[in-house]
Amino acid sequence: MASINPYIHFNGNAEEAFTFYKSVFGGQFARVVRFKDMPISGPVSEKEADKIMHIVLPIGKNSLLMGSDTPEFMGRHNENENRSKILISAESKEEADKIFKGLSAGGTVEMAMEDSLWGSYFGMFRDKYGIEWMIDFNPKLK
Repeated sequence: MASINPYIHFNGNAEEAFTFYKSVFGGQFARVVRFKDMPISGPVSEKEADKIMHIVLPIGKNSLLMGSDTPEFMGRHNENENRSKILISAESKEEADKIFKGLSAGGTVEMAMEDSLWGSYFGMFRDKYGIEWMIDFNPKLK
C-alpha cells in the first residue's frame, strides 16, 4: 500500500521547527543533511551553509515528517498562504489532546478539539511556524 509523508519548507528555521515537532512526537531524527554537507556547493551562501537541506522525523510506525529550508536565492515562502493541512490520526482521545496541545502552543487555534458532526474527535490549528494541522481521533477506526 502506498503511503503519504508530508514534506514542508521553511524560511531558514526548519531545524527549530523540527526540534519543536520532535518534542511533541518524540523519537529521533532519521536524517539531517545541511547544505554544507552536499558534495556540490551551488549558490547557497556561507551564512546558509548550516541550514537544513533535508530532515526526516519518523512518526509512529509508518509515517515520516520531512522538510527543508529554502535557500534565499529561491525566494521566501509566504507563511500565511493557504497551505494544505497535515492530518494526524491519533490512536486515542488522550493522544489527540496531547498532540493538539503540544503542536498548537504559540499558534492559532481554528477549531478546538471537540466531538465532530461526523463522529470523530477533531481539531485544527496553524502552528507557530505557519504550518496547518488537523488532529483526529475516530473511535470507530480503533
